Amino acid sequence: MNFELSPEQESIRAAVKDLCARFPESYWRERDTDGVFPHAFYRAMGEAGWLGIAIPEAYGGAGLGVQEAALMMQTVAESGACLSGCSAVHINVFGLMPVAVFGTEEQKQRMLPPMARGEVKSCFAVTEPDAGLNTTRLKTRAVRQGDKYVVHGQKVWISTAQVADKMLLLARTTPEDELPPDRKSHGLSLFYTDLDRSRVDVRLIEKMGRKCVDSNELFIDGLEIPVQDRIGEEGKGFKYILHGMNPERILLAAEAVGVGRIALEKAAAYARERVVFDRPIGRNQSIQHPLARNWVELQAAELLTRQAAWLYDNGRDCGAEANAAKYFAAEAGFKACERAILTHGGMGYSKEFHVERYLREIMITRIAPVSAELILSHIAERVLGQPKSY
Repeated sequence: MNFELSPEQESIRAAVKDLCARFPESYWRERDTDGVFPHAFYRAMGEAGWLGIAIPEAYGGAGLGVQEAALMMQTVAESGACLSGCSAVHINVFGLMPVAVFGTEEQKQRMLPPMARGEVKSCFAVTEPDAGLNTTRLKTRAVRQGDKYVVHGQKVWISTAQVADKMLLLARTTPEDELPPDRKSHGLSLFYTDLDRSRVDVRLIEKMGRKCVDSNELFIDGLEIPVQDRIGEEGKGFKYILHGMNPERILLAAEAVGVGRIALEKAAAYARERVVFDRPIGRNQSIQHPLARNWVELQAAELLTRQAAWLYDNGRDCGAEANAAKYFAAEAGFKACERAILTHGGMGYSKEFHVERYLREIMITRIAPVSAELILSHIAERVLGQPKSY
């Protein structure tokens, strides 16, 4: 196995790094303060062609793999944009994979190029208040009426809905009580359609970090969706979104590594420069050793992430590896961000050095899109052969 990046991958990293340099940490501090979506960054990523990195070339994208997409997202995070920068473009990279794989030719031509060019913004509406990670228990209902579906229901923790033009929506088309016990994952359908704000009430959720990429509750009352906006067959939407779950976990892992890397870089620099008792604090092993452990853990997390991405791109099973990468990278990134604050001491608690923002944002990777506990249960069951615990 070759652990070096290819020349093409190195050029991707260099180009994305150059673009991100146009958006220094002062830009992201301002967005963290005013909560305004990073439109300029989003537009720049679209104009440079990065939003369509994993979309097939035939539909306006670069046709590259999850390995390259993960490298791009890690570079964005490592620039200091952290999860604010990554989440602004996250759905463009993986969200419409079900369309690319299961959509009709007409849908691909209509839906994918605008996403690749950054001409539209979308949100991913799956999670519901009473379902959580148990996606098969979704209650939002889509009832077919002739050539359209009429949708009623509620979604929660939906990112970018304040600015989105489109919505990737998972809704129930067959009542759960009409399904046999062994087919509970059936009866859900996937739609990519206009976000009609006359029928969808979008309510902002105030949260601890990533203020410029909004999170919301959606209250859907009579949203009409044309049949031609349904992706694939009716009732098979859960199967379709599974196709995007492993790439999503891999991208989150890469982003966590990137945030951890910038945190470690800031901590190491401060430790070299901060003089206490007539010596730099980095001379003390109580400072050195925790930072060295952070480096080791981030290296391991990156390798695990790259392995999962390689498996996915080569058509191999990667469920365990993608989940493991997300779990380990989130923990490694969190530890590095925590250590960055502790290394800065009191100044780490201030906004001046940015590290407090890193810690607030890295928490997302530990929570979403799946909890650490559910990942461990998945690995225990699927890899270690333990009985299902939930």
